[in-house]
Amino acid sequence: MKNFFLSILCLGICFFSQAQNPEENLKLKNIEFPLVTKPVANYVNVVRTGNLLFLSGKGPLQKNGQYITGKLGKELSLEQGYEAARITALVQMAVLKDYLGDLNKVKRIVKVLGMVNSADTFYDQPKVINGFSDLLVEVFGEKGKHARSAVGMAALPMNMAVEIEMIVEIE
Repeated sequence: MKNFFLSILCLGICFFSQAQNPEENLKLKNIEFPLVTKPVANYVNVVRTGNLLFLSGKGPLQKNGQYITGKLGKELSLEQGYEAARITALVQMAVLKDYLGDLNKVKRIVKVLGMVNSADTFYDQPKVINGFSDLLVEVFGEKGKHARSAVGMAALPMNMAVEIEMIVEIE
C-alpha cells in the first residue's frame, strides 16, 4: 500500500512539473515558433520594468510572411478568427523566447489585450481571443491563465484580423 501511494505521489509530481514546464510542453506538442520580426515603426517588441515584461501588439503573421487579414463577421468566420488569435500567440511566445532565452523564466502571464478587426454586427470577440488564451494555457499550464480584455476595433494596422498585446511576470 505504501508503494501505491508513493507511485501516485510520483505521478502527480511528474504531471505537475510537466504541465508547468512550457519548454517541454512545446516539444510534446511539436509546436515551433515563427521568426521574430523587427518592429515596423518607432517602438520595441518588449519593455521590461522590474519583473514585468510589456509586449507590443502583434498580429497573425503566417509562415509565408503574410498576415491573416480581414474583418470578423464579414470576410472571416469565427473559426478563422480563433486560428488567427492562436497564430498570434505563437508570435508572442516567440518574442518571449527570443527575449528570455527560456520560457521557464515566465512566472505568470498577467494580462492580455485582444483587439479584433470586427464588422459592426460582430459580437464574439471573446470567442476569437480564446484562440490566444487557450494556447497560452496549453503551453504554460496554470501560469498561462491571465486577466484579459477582448474588444472590437473598426480597423487594425495592415487590416490584420487581430492584434494582441500582453503583460508577463518573470522570475
